[in-house]
Amino acid sequence: MDMGRRFGFDKVLFFIFLILIMAGVLLVFDASGALATKKYLSPFHFLFNQFGGAVASLVLLLAFISLRTPLYENKFFVGGLLGLTYLLLVLCFAMPETAGTHRWLNVAGVRFQPSELAKLSVILFLAGYIQRFRDRLGELKVFLPAAAVLFSAVLLILLEPDFGTAALLFLLGALVLYLGGARMIHFAVLGAAAIPTFFIFLVIADYRIIRVIEFFTHNKDLAKASFQVTQSKIAVAAGGLIGVSLGEGTQKLFFLPCPHTDFIFAVIAEEMGLLGALAVLALFAIAVWRGLAISMKASTLASQLIAAGFTFLLGLQALINVTVVLGLSPAKGVPLPLISFGRSSLVCSVLAVAVLLHISKRKAEARDER
Repeated sequence: MDMGRRFGFDKVLFFIFLILIMAGVLLVFDASGALATKKYLSPFHFLFNQFGGAVASLVLLLAFISLRTPLYENKFFVGGLLGLTYLLLVLCFAMPETAGTHRWLNVAGVRFQPSELAKLSVILFLAGYIQRFRDRLGELKVFLPAAAVLFSAVLLILLEPDFGTAALLFLLGALVLYLGGARMIHFAVLGAAAIPTFFIFLVIADYRIIRVIEFFTHNKDLAKASFQVTQSKIAVAAGGLIGVSLGEGTQKLFFLPCPHTDFIFAVIAEEMGLLGALAVLALFAIAVWRGLAISMKASTLASQLIAAGFTFLLGLQALINVTVVLGLSPAKGVPLPLISFGRSSLVCSVLAVAVLLHISKRKAEARDER
């Protein structure tokens, strides 16, 4: 019975994410070999980093789901995690600029992106806050503190600047508040602060507004701003139905920018074709279905909102990444979860998966005890 409870989590969800993580390590090596050789004189540079992040993430996942106590519902743990997130976001501005931004902490050669942690900590805080004040969330004075936490985290990320992540976090936070029972009229207050803020940060960066204008007008004079998306669409078209075969793609050879990060889905489409791309999308779709099923069956309101928030986090992030790759939306710099290169994104995505599995295990334990 103890062994059954220890491994009583959602097996389908676990194996889907295991497949995605393993595929991610292989695809990062495939997409980054030429770039790593040129930049670091070794084709294995990004592979070793991604593999190390994958191993560490899986160890954390197994350790987390074996816990008996749901730390994600402990207000002291969640409050401490949120405070740490704010501290790390602020410390980013004390770091030297990287590519004109302050998105990373760099300590002893190890880089970490706190905005990835913000996605988790803000959702956890909002879910716990809603459970504690569920009967009073319709009051503006109760809604405002939750909205202030969300908006302040979004603002710090906008200042880095990271427009795509900030927009995703705002959308997820608003969704959790809505699912928790917040009144629609209160979203007008949140929107009154958020819409002008996002608009200002959109127009003050020339490259952002140019991308948006080019996307809607297809102005050839602005085509350089959409160079990444143009090369991505070339890769997708070259793949056809079954692809050119794994490792044989050419767009990753310095034609397609960021082939191992934001545009790794283009490499998948070129080398594995439409069938391979659909297979990846199917895995994410099944994961979203299982995650929502876990949310609906969770034993507490906080767990329901956390499971829904983390499921939408992974699903929406994948959807945004794919739409950018296919040219269906302007470039945003949002990675494909569990597959794109990036240890911060990988570790935080796996932690979200670990929480989902732990919630599913608690439901199984409750059923066994009955």
